[in-house]
Amino acid sequence: MTLNDQSALEARIDDRIDATLEYWIEQLGRLCAQPSISAQRLGIDECAELTATMLREEGFETEILPTGGSPIVFGEHGGRSDRTLLFYNHYDVQPPEPLELWDTPPFTLTRVGDHLYARGVSDDKGQLITRMAATAAVRDVLGELPVRLKYFVEGEEEVGSPNIPGAIDAYKDMFAADGCIWEFGSVDYSGRPEQTLGMRGLCYVELTVETAALDCHSGLGGSLIPNAAWRLVWALSTIKGTDERIRIPGFYDNARPAHERDLAYLAQNPDHSKDFLETYGLDGFLLGMTGGTELRRAAVFEPTATINGLTSGYQGPGAKTVLPAQASAKIDFRLVPDQTPEEIVPLLRAHLDAEGFPDVAVRYVAGVKPARTDPDDPFVQMSIQAAEDVYGLPPIVEPLIGGSGPLHPFIHVLGLPVVTSGCGYPNSRVHAPNENIRIHDFINGIRHTARIITRFAEL
Repeated sequence: MTLNDQSALEARIDDRIDATLEYWIEQLGRLCAQPSISAQRLGIDECAELTATMLREEGFETEILPTGGSPIVFGEHGGRSDRTLLFYNHYDVQPPEPLELWDTPPFTLTRVGDHLYARGVSDDKGQLITRMAATAAVRDVLGELPVRLKYFVEGEEEVGSPNIPGAIDAYKDMFAADGCIWEFGSVDYSGRPEQTLGMRGLCYVELTVETAALDCHSGLGGSLIPNAAWRLVWALSTIKGTDERIRIPGFYDNARPAHERDLAYLAQNPDHSKDFLETYGLDGFLLGMTGGTELRRAAVFEPTATINGLTSGYQGPGAKTVLPAQASAKIDFRLVPDQTPEEIVPLLRAHLDAEGFPDVAVRYVAGVKPARTDPDDPFVQMSIQAAEDVYGLPPIVEPLIGGSGPLHPFIHVLGLPVVTSGCGYPNSRVHAPNENIRIHDFINGIRHTARIITRFAEL
């Protein structure tokens, strides 16, 4: 196909995207209206069925694949070429609480100006709909799909995708492909598209301690009975210092530092530190860090330990003089190549024992390994060029991002190069009240995905 022919084809596809936009916004509302909260196992099976139905309506052969937890929705449609493109998405969402902070009903898609609001509208139902809309537009214009397309839509991403590695092992031949578009895509504060090539890993644990059979009057037992809350606080204080360094012996042994190529990518990326501070209402960063490459390196190439929540004793109105018998904390460790969650848990256990806290129990909740795609892969370079053509700006190439997901088995088991494309932006408020996307980002996400589909056939 000549460049002129390609441009003419893509212009026709863009016209089709514009003509069907309202339909796909309605479909997005249909999907967002179905709650699918994996943390509470609420609406999961119903959303899997709905997702499969929506794919069938678009001509895909679908199966709902059982796992040890939430099912995977698999869809497949043949194309003119045997080359195969896999879409990875998830249909589960975060809980909407605190409900009082929402300006609109969380499970009703609400249009306000150029914005669409709902839980999951960005993470990840809007991203999924961009792929479905792009697929439909390409098929409508060409009369067929140029390549074979597969959908892998899971329901446990928001709780760490614990069953995805096993499912990929079990259904490896079914998921075989030549390239993968990952779950998300976004633009930065200035509107430049972001091309993500890797994700940090995750090790999520819960620490608990029980010091007595029941809570006690603090005046009666304050000098006699160990306080579970204090035991937990003291244990937590040994894990990370005020210098932000994690104090677990051996924790950094397998942490690979950023190499020169990574730093070169980071140096090319814009400095949005002021926008970040403004978004989160902050006066400055940890340890007095300022903008620039060093800040961006710390944001993604340094492992972290984050207390996600603490529970103990009485937190209601007024006073209750109680000595708590139980306390718990949830912690996530973000990992960099080549750390693994499997190595972190025993290191944490050994550390707590050595610090005198054998009574603090450690429960492994979930984890994923970090993974990265080769930036020189032709599929990656094609996606970068397609994004520049759509947005009119060169993409920001991110060798690694701070978030985590089940990327590792897709790269290291299925052997797929992975790119990103979608509809997010910095103020999408994912995992927070008033989650939203902008309609023009939704359109551009569809256009970028459509170009990847058509150009993938010629790659």
